[in-house]
Amino acid sequence: MAETKKRPRRVLGEPAPALDDAEPAGASASAEANADLRAEIEARLSALESRVDGGMKELEQKVSSTLKHARGGDSEEVRDEIKRAMEDFEKKVLGNLHEARSKGDQKRAGLMERVLTVVGSLNELVNPDSWRETWSKYALRGKSEVVDDYGMDPVIAQRFKPLLDFLYYEYWRVETRGINNIPAEGSGLVVSNHSGGLPYDGAMIKAAVMNEQPRDVRFLVEDFAYHFPYLGTMMMRIGGVRASPENAVRLLRHGQLVCVFPEGVKGLGKLYKQRYRLQRFGRGGFVKICLDTKAPLIPAAVVGAEEIHPMIGRAGWIADIIGVPYLPITPTFPWLGLLGMIPLPSKWTITFAEPIDFAGFSDDRRKNRILVNKLSQQVRGQIQSMIMEQLKDRRSVWFG
Repeated sequence: MAETKKRPRRVLGEPAPALDDAEPAGASASAEANADLRAEIEARLSALESRVDGGMKELEQKVSSTLKHARGGDSEEVRDEIKRAMEDFEKKVLGNLHEARSKGDQKRAGLMERVLTVVGSLNELVNPDSWRETWSKYALRGKSEVVDDYGMDPVIAQRFKPLLDFLYYEYWRVETRGINNIPAEGSGLVVSNHSGGLPYDGAMIKAAVMNEQPRDVRFLVEDFAYHFPYLGTMMMRIGGVRASPENAVRLLRHGQLVCVFPEGVKGLGKLYKQRYRLQRFGRGGFVKICLDTKAPLIPAAVVGAEEIHPMIGRAGWIADIIGVPYLPITPTFPWLGLLGMIPLPSKWTITFAEPIDFAGFSDDRRKNRILVNKLSQQVRGQIQSMIMEQLKDRRSVWFG
């Protein structure tokens, strides 16, 4: 008879083995190996995290101890100690990162990369050089990093251009004549009458040449403009230059177009009853400049600026207190306060005459005071005649 295989006897109360629990011996060994590998990886990561935490605490202690005695030590030494501590810790992290990458441990490498990011952020926080760089960038927001020798900022000048264009085209509706007399390149000295209480005429001559020619104009600004808050700085940023013969000569020798106002403060401070009557042109300094640089002289006449602030009086004693040559009294100022400083919308006309060439004059004639005075009076008379011609053609102060 065939021998039958006996089943093992089950003890009473013992649960019957489930069919799903029965696994092959090979599968059980594989599961145990995976469990051991996971346990080993978790142990390594735990040890690595402990080392990182220890390193961060060590770095924190070094920085804390350095800051504690910072009050009694040299700031340079404190900065060097902090920098060395950060560099040492960064080297340790980099070493762990290279080791993880060489072994193909992606998790460890990713952790080290995150730690390096944190270290870099901490380095930015504790590094005084980064603070200065950040502050410099913040202070230069909206400004150019490079300005010329006289303080002109191309970014700010471009930002003010819409305002100048509004005043030129819409508010004062400036009509420009003889723009072809402005040289397209090379040096040139524009000599103009001066009026308006504030140097608006220089800004409008600049706008006229830039819009109609186009090229830039550097206009000279009287010293008193720098006594007003922000006015002198604003003029300098958009291209104004402090008035002096040396500045004018230097600009012309660099091939730039310069605008001067020989009447100076006396022109700006004319009373309304003296409007369009040219004041004395000093001692002919603009003629000496042209003789010295051989730059052509372009006479210019501005009509309309006398009416924007019709000055009926001057408060001299108040002006002496605040350090300006005069304080204007107009129908609107000081009665309306700051609103009285808004210029009136008169109609402007700017005329440029043909250039006067100084290339034929010898160097010895620059020292001839009689010649200099004669040429100065001729230019003054020409500008006065240009103003009178424009006034004859004008029918209205407001509409031209």
